[in-house]
Amino acid sequence: MAFSNKIDRFLKLMNDRGASDLHLSVGRPPMFRLGGDMDPIRYRVLTNNDFVEFMKPIAAPKDWRGFKRRGDMDFSYEVPGVARFRVNMFMQERGYGAVFRIIPTKLMSFAQLGLPRQVEKFCYMRGGLILVTGPTGSGKSTTLSAIINKMNDEQELHIITVEDPIEFVHPNKKSIMSQREVHTHVSSFAVAVKAAVREDPDVILVGEMRDLETIRTALSAAESGFTVFGTLHTNNAAKAVDRIINVFPQEEQEGVRGALAESLKGVVAQQLLKRNGGGRVAALEILFSTSGLSSMIRDGKTGQITSSIQMGKSMGMQSMDDALFKLIEAETVTAEAAYEKAVDKTNFRDRLEAFGINLEV
Repeated sequence: MAFSNKIDRFLKLMNDRGASDLHLSVGRPPMFRLGGDMDPIRYRVLTNNDFVEFMKPIAAPKDWRGFKRRGDMDFSYEVPGVARFRVNMFMQERGYGAVFRIIPTKLMSFAQLGLPRQVEKFCYMRGGLILVTGPTGSGKSTTLSAIINKMNDEQELHIITVEDPIEFVHPNKKSIMSQREVHTHVSSFAVAVKAAVREDPDVILVGEMRDLETIRTALSAAESGFTVFGTLHTNNAAKAVDRIINVFPQEEQEGVRGALAESLKGVVAQQLLKRNGGGRVAALEILFSTSGLSSMIRDGKTGQITSSIQMGKSMGMQSMDDALFKLIEAETVTAEAAYEKAVDKTNFRDRLEAFGINLEV
């Protein structure tokens, strides 16, 4: 097939090999992330001139100027007939760098992703804040796309997404989909969320709650009765609650605890692990709101949230460590891989030993 830009050949190869990421780093050859590992490509060591030849043609002039001025830039790029990619350019010690993350064009269902059935409950909640959390690259966007896709299939809603950049493109089905991209359609997440409240939404998806003003506006929208989905970079529910509260100045935190206690409907925290036999699999912690959870948040006792999850198993709640242990029992992942992601490592090691597995750690 004919390619429009020089980088397209690497992106086609990336897609053909099933890699999740392409890394360009001046001073190194290009590399793929394949099955969680870095895999070098047979190519020369990249120079800054190589980087400019690869990247400048695919970046909008304003994005290239922003990259040169600020030292980093996010945007999306599509190779027709191949895939869409989320792109981050940055400056590093040896020169320029970039990472391409493949965005599957096909929207995946809960079953295809292997998501626990209880996550579907979030599709039917009305009003309040629902958090999807996890480290970068843990599949938060993919899980959120499945939730939004199911809502779009089944319910007549106005769903507004605010993303940087737009990843999964949702067609209008039963719902009206309004997808806005930061730096393209609107100047910031906070500005977009403030505007969304005036656009008769049922659901607002905030692609990244990365700063105080965005978190403040998202929480305010949730308090006002809108259903707000947001993402954070934490690896369990308790840390997600702490992250929201601690981003506010000390004098505001008591009020924020009260607001969050009333508006938080649930948390999905996820981490990706290498699957035995190849590929990767997600482990999910699931928290639903209860009166007990609200009291814990209001009283600043977030350390008790994990215990609350344990007591809520009959409601479909699941702790991260329980999710990891289930993957070991099913022989889906190694004990070493699960232990690395465990929250309470001491307790997890004891559980492994009781199961007959002794780790050398």
